[in-house]
Amino acid sequence: MIPVCHLADLPAGESIRIDTTPPIAVFNADGQLYAIDDTCTHQDASLADGWLEGCLVECPLHAASFDLRTGEPACLPARRPVRTHTVTVEDGMIYVRRTAEEGTAA
Repeated sequence: MIPVCHLADLPAGESIRIDTTPPIAVFNADGQLYAIDDTCTHQDASLADGWLEGCLVECPLHAASFDLRTGEPACLPARRPVRTHTVTVEDGMIYVRRTAEEGTAA
């Protein structure tokens, strides 16, 4: 599991980017934590820099939106989903368990 930050350091409506390969963005959507691959599938932009509205994050480059729960694009221009990851909190610390890419181990 990848340590992210203390829960108190990620307030509701905020996000943080983890510099893994590929990078992962962790979002606090009204108290619910989500993690997705950080790079928009339409064009290389950081989703952690996007705008959060409910369970959707809007890419800052071309306004493609992704559902944080599923990774599915909610509108064009994105057509491919981003990968989602499991988030847990233990002793006040946020952790991410990376989902393996198809054909590889995590």
